[in-house]
Amino acid sequence: MTTQIQPATRTPAVATPPTPAAPAARRVVRPIPMTRLVGVELRKMFDTRAGFWLMASVGIVSVLATAAVIIWAPDSAIDQETFSSAIGFPLSVILPIIGLLSVTSEYSQRTGLTTYTLVPWRGRVITAKMLVTLTIGVASMFLALAVGAVGNLVGSAITGLDPVWNVTLAEFGQIVLANVLGMLIGFTLGVLMRSSAAAIVGYFVYSLVLPAALGALAAFQEWFRDLQPWVDVNFAITRLFDQSMTTEYWQQLGVTTLVWLWIPLAIGLRAILRAEVK
Repeated sequence: MTTQIQPATRTPAVATPPTPAAPAARRVVRPIPMTRLVGVELRKMFDTRAGFWLMASVGIVSVLATAAVIIWAPDSAIDQETFSSAIGFPLSVILPIIGLLSVTSEYSQRTGLTTYTLVPWRGRVITAKMLVTLTIGVASMFLALAVGAVGNLVGSAITGLDPVWNVTLAEFGQIVLANVLGMLIGFTLGVLMRSSAAAIVGYFVYSLVLPAALGALAAFQEWFRDLQPWVDVNFAITRLFDQSMTTEYWQQLGVTTLVWLWIPLAIGLRAILRAEVK
């Protein structure tokens, strides 16, 4: 009898499911703090040669105006008010230009694409620029006050008179407010036009042509004379320099800045947030 041996049957191996890989830890992206943005925007104001000398002109003009008062002003005019007025006039022209260039430089120098790529929400960049603008405006006023005080001491020593400190703290606060408002109007023109040349031309039309036109209209048209303080923002801001502000004056300042500053600034900010950066 023949014995038949059956071949051994192999048991199929059971495939072991692969072990799932551990999920990668999520990377936490922290937003850039506002203090860093403000520091970067402040550094931008000094990075270029033009920006550096424009900022330096604040101190240079203050010293030159103080020296001019000491040299040419009569002895009776050597007081703190004269030095403050002499320094404040050129600064009222320089500071708004600094404000508008802080915005338009992003477009004129074609750095906006890089800036808005690193900080995609443009509102934070514009907020940082505005904070820097306000800081520079206030710091410039304190610098001008210090230079004027030194000039008052030097001028009084030269003439042999006692120094006259006839600028009160309230008056100095109004001067600071007037220059800050002027600087914000320059900033607004930069936000609206986003072109250095156009914004500078617009500023000189606003500061030179518009006041002359409205003043002439008020001089020859009696119906506009009482209306001028409510529509002429330059007229309302100028009162901060040379008159004690009444309740009505403050109301006129509020109405004119609303029309000429805050509403155009809101329109310009909306355009910046929506416009394509090239």
